[in-house]
Amino acid sequence: MIFLTRISNRFTSKKSCCERLLARSLTSLELTNSQIEDDFTRHAYKESGILYEHHIPTSLLQKGLLAVGSGVAAFFDPTRDDMIAVLGESTGYYALKKIRRLMQLDKEGQKILRERPRITSATINVPALRELPEGTFGKEYTNFLDRNKVTPDSRLPVRFIDDPELAYVMQRYREVHDFNHALLGMPTNIVGEITVKWFEMVQTRLPMCTFGSLLAPLRLKRSQQERLVNTYIPWALYAGYRARFLMNLYVEKYFEEPIDLLRKRLNIVSPPIATKRTKKQM
Repeated sequence: MIFLTRISNRFTSKKSCCERLLARSLTSLELTNSQIEDDFTRHAYKESGILYEHHIPTSLLQKGLLAVGSGVAAFFDPTRDDMIAVLGESTGYYALKKIRRLMQLDKEGQKILRERPRITSATINVPALRELPEGTFGKEYTNFLDRNKVTPDSRLPVRFIDDPELAYVMQRYREVHDFNHALLGMPTNIVGEITVKWFEMVQTRLPMCTFGSLLAPLRLKRSQQERLVNTYIPWALYAGYRARFLMNLYVEKYFEEPIDLLRKRLNIVSPPIATKRTKKQM
């Protein structure tokens, strides 16, 4: 931790420069995309290089600039979901190909890729899920949403991935993230988020998850770092390797199933037991 902290301090002086560079890059790309949409209708997307809604075509050089700028910005401000999203898209190509391959080899994963379901308030009846019995997956999911004041519409659209199917895989990863929290029994505070990122790093190998898993703990208090190292990270690693690949879980089909039974089916080991005091400290 001390070694990584010293390294991170060397980037402090370059923070503002990288953020300005990233801002200019994003502005330029979004202006280009806006001009394309003004000049072409949807049936001309393929000719213009736009492969799906919200797509912004980028070169390897542009992706590199986006990766560096978004990585620095996300490190100094972990609440910047937009920067974390850009980092994931600009660095995740090979990991996303592996995820897609694992989904193609699984019957349920194949169905997800074929049907491409979305998780939004328009596709999921959240009020109906709230009426499910306590202990069901759907009820635990809505409890998680209400407790953390989030909605199914909180996830940003994918923009910088130049493959429609891989773009969907990334979108699906974002949209099932809250379900992973519910299945793993982790809150959305900093310790909970880092724990889930370690689990997702093991399962997906996405560079964004690795970045968050290794560097985010540097911003924690010593007591929080000790809890992570001694309890939550070992559990997340063990659970991630042991569990079924969660990207192959068609979560929408399991809302009425008891969550304990679903965890058992997915080989998810019980999360660390936290006392009331520990939960507040997390």
